[in-house]
Amino acid sequence: MIYQIQPLNPVALDLGFLTVYWYGLIIGFGAFLGYLLANREAVKRGLPKDMFADVLLYAIPVAIISARLYYVIFKWDYYSQHPGQILAIWEGGLAIHGGLIGALITGYIFAKKRGVSFWKLADIAAPSILLGQAIGRWGNFMNQEAHGGPVDPEFLHRLQLPQFIIDQMYINGQHYHPTFLYESLWSLLGVAILIYLRRVNLRRGQLFFAYVIWYSVGRFFIEGLRTDSLMMFDLLRTAQVVSLVSIIGAVVLIIYRNKMGLADERYLDAEPEKKKVKKKKSK
Repeated sequence: MIYQIQPLNPVALDLGFLTVYWYGLIIGFGAFLGYLLANREAVKRGLPKDMFADVLLYAIPVAIISARLYYVIFKWDYYSQHPGQILAIWEGGLAIHGGLIGALITGYIFAKKRGVSFWKLADIAAPSILLGQAIGRWGNFMNQEAHGGPVDPEFLHRLQLPQFIIDQMYINGQHYHPTFLYESLWSLLGVAILIYLRRVNLRRGQLFFAYVIWYSVGRFFIEGLRTDSLMMFDLLRTAQVVSLVSIIGAVVLIIYRNKMGLADERYLDAEPEKKKVKKKKSK
């Protein structure tokens, strides 16, 4: 029996002069929830309540630009022939690793300007970043992208997936691995673990490194299932290479910072009086 499955509409709102896509709305929603989580924790840790609002004011646009730039660079064979598509981010094509690089650089500069520990900000933000990634993957779901290789529909049913996910993974006459879902669930589990690790009172920076390691391990294996991976030298999956480098780098930095006495302060330690955070100057 031949049947047709109508995919979900990637357009959330079409006003004629303005088209709003689910992809952007979902990513924005993930960023908003991440902000709420980080802001609440920042206040507990003695930071000004507007600290993360100020960070995101700069980090979000930089992250979007760097995420797109990263994607375009590794897809340059296509975009060099279709330059008009470079700005079409509503169709997908935001690389998480590119966005993280931009956001981290922005966060580092911001921390230096405000006189607050970058590692303290990174530790607080770690669960929020992972939460945003978990929710953002559903934007890929709406665009029917970031999926894996072909599978039988029976396999998806054995996973006890809701029918709307199974239907959305039916693309051009074939069902595919919902790798977006695998990564989303892995990330959500990571959020719970990172929030628990706050109570363990790790050394400063280690909560962020735990995020890097957790996400990178999951991404390495999940990336191996995908069919749309960005490639390095046409031989290696870029995300897998970056994941391996991130894991090794995180472990090396943990050891180095501990050995050099750069991580003596702990996550739950109060901010010393001599290191009061600089407040934003009012104009």
